[in-house]
Amino acid sequence: MRLLHTSDWHLGRSFHRVSLLTAQRAYLDHLVETVTARDVDAVLVAGDVYDRAVPPLAAVELFDSALHRLAAAGVPTIMISGNHDSARRLGVGAGLMERGGVHLRTDPERCGEPVLIDDADGPVAFYGLPYLEPALVRDRLGAGRAAHTEVLGAAMDRVRADLAARPAGTRSVVLAHAFVTGGEVSDSERDLTVGGVASVPAAVFDGVDYVALGHLHGCQALSDRVRYSGSPLAYSFSEAAHRKSSWLIDLGADGAVTAERIDVPVPRPLARLRGRLEALLADPALERHAEHWVEATLTDPVRPPEPMARLTERFPHTLALAFDPDEGPAVTFASYAQRVRGRGDQEVAEDFVEHVREGRAADDGERAVLRAAFEEVRLHEATEEVAP
Repeated sequence: MRLLHTSDWHLGRSFHRVSLLTAQRAYLDHLVETVTARDVDAVLVAGDVYDRAVPPLAAVELFDSALHRLAAAGVPTIMISGNHDSARRLGVGAGLMERGGVHLRTDPERCGEPVLIDDADGPVAFYGLPYLEPALVRDRLGAGRAAHTEVLGAAMDRVRADLAARPAGTRSVVLAHAFVTGGEVSDSERDLTVGGVASVPAAVFDGVDYVALGHLHGCQALSDRVRYSGSPLAYSFSEAAHRKSSWLIDLGADGAVTAERIDVPVPRPLARLRGRLEALLADPALERHAEHWVEATLTDPVRPPEPMARLTERFPHTLALAFDPDEGPAVTFASYAQRVRGRGDQEVAEDFVEHVREGRAADDGERAVLRAAFEEVRLHEATEEVAP
């Protein structure tokens, strides 16, 4: 059986205030064309269909069009909700869509109920594990404690129990939205936890033939059977070196996995430039970036006049500008975005406490209070999303 593994569409997301709807439409055109040209038997979408819980109308229309085209092609689609999606909203109409071959899995309690698709070699059971917020699903799944490893482990126990009751030789595929240990992160992924351990070991998925992961935006293989497809588009300059692609997976009669990367359309390449302003404006080797989206970090010891205006004369698609002087204290010119880049909410809050107290860091008790506050806010937002 041939599968196309995708994830993290983030429909409705922009890139430094530039709309990506046209690029996302081009990607979905490519997806439908690939499904037809490569004789794909099922499309897998491992979460983060939308970029936020209440997506803009244009993003919903784009999603609706893609589903209609896949259904018209007669190719089943199995899709789960991610941490950016509203599971309740995405799941509306799931029963009706299933009749058209679109299988939405947004309810944690249905982890052990597979979508069954047959080919010449017999059935394949597809299990959809939507993003599982530990504090909200622990009791529903019977997990030992509210932690990512425990709730995913409880969900996988249901998968393995169902699979064990099926005929010998039934092949199995799991879709999950999680941060699995060993995966490479980028700046555009939303943290899954505050102050705790967000990652889970790949061993939690033992016992199935293929695991189609979503959440991390870089296409990567943790093993032959456990892979991230990554996002189809770059959503931060930290993804400048990514090769955006999907996985074309051939699942053999014995469960053997063969994988091929399918490159996706690139709307505009990314470039991260660094140096003094005059050098960036004069260097002929940088001409290849003239039509790229550009992030420029200036190293001038003194901030030059009108740097953005001058950069955009040569690089008209410059979207981000930062300062990191190569002489003197860098903090003098460091923007707020630079100072917090790569740091979580907890770390930023602790830095603030240390700053306002002139160097005295938060103690263990204060860090615990901050951690509890962030966790309460995060869970409040998640609870509001699922409240009737």
